[in-house]
Amino acid sequence: MRQSENQLLDEIALREASIADARRELEAGELTAIQAATIEARESLALARLRQELDEIGSSSDKGPARKRRLAYLVIGLGCLLAVIIIVLLHSLSLRQAGTQETGGVTVSHAQEISQLLTEAQSDVANGQVTPALAAYEGVLSLDPKNVTALTQIGWLDFSAGSSDTNPSLVTLGINDLRKAINYGPTNTAARLYYAIIADSTPDNRSLAVIEFKVFLALHPSRGQLAIARPFLVALHLPTS
Repeated sequence: MRQSENQLLDEIALREASIADARRELEAGELTAIQAATIEARESLALARLRQELDEIGSSSDKGPARKRRLAYLVIGLGCLLAVIIIVLLHSLSLRQAGTQETGGVTVSHAQEISQLLTEAQSDVANGQVTPALAAYEGVLSLDPKNVTALTQIGWLDFSAGSSDTNPSLVTLGINDLRKAINYGPTNTAARLYYAIIADSTPDNRSLAVIEFKVFLALHPSRGQLAIARPFLVALHLPTS
C-alpha cells in the first residue's frame, strides 16, 4: 500500500539521519570504510525510491518532468553504488590474473601486458580517472576479447556513465558487455553482482535480479562482495550469507 506524504517524509528523515550517523561513526573509527559506504549506498537507494514516491504524489498530472526526476534519483543511487564498489574493490577484491581459463587463453607476453593494463585500470578507477581506465580495459580487450575482468568493468562503467548522461545507447552497451562477461565467465562473481544490481535498479526486472542474486550467492562470493549485495538481498527477501 502506498505510503502517505507524511509517512514518506518521516522515513526520508530517518534515512538521512542514518547516513549522517554512519559518517560520524566512520570518523570516530566505529565503522570501517566498507561498512560506512555500504550503509550510505543502502540508504541512498532507499531515499531515491522514497523521493520518487513523494514526487509521484505531487506530480501525477505532469508525467514528463516526473520521469526526469525519477531518472535523476536513479542516477544518484547508482553513483553511490559505484562508490561502494570501488571501495570494496580496493579493500577486498583481487584482479584475476591474465592467462587463466576465463581470459580465453593468451601468450605469455600478452598475459604480462594484460596484467599490467588491468593494474593500471584499477589504479585509474581508484583515482576517479574513468577515461584512462576505459582505455586500459579496451587495450586488454584488443589483446584478449574474452577477458572477463575487462568486460565486467567496462560494462559497469559504461552503464553508470550512460545512466548519468541519460544515454540509452551507452546503457545498452554496458549491459551487453556484462552479458558477454557472464557468457565467457559464468562463475565470475563480480560480473554476476553487477548484472544483478543493474537488474534490480531498472524497471520490471525484479525476477531477473532474484535469479542473478541466487546464482551470485551459489558461487560463494567474497565478504566484500556480500557487503555490497546485502541491502539488495534483504529487499528481495534472499539469504544474506
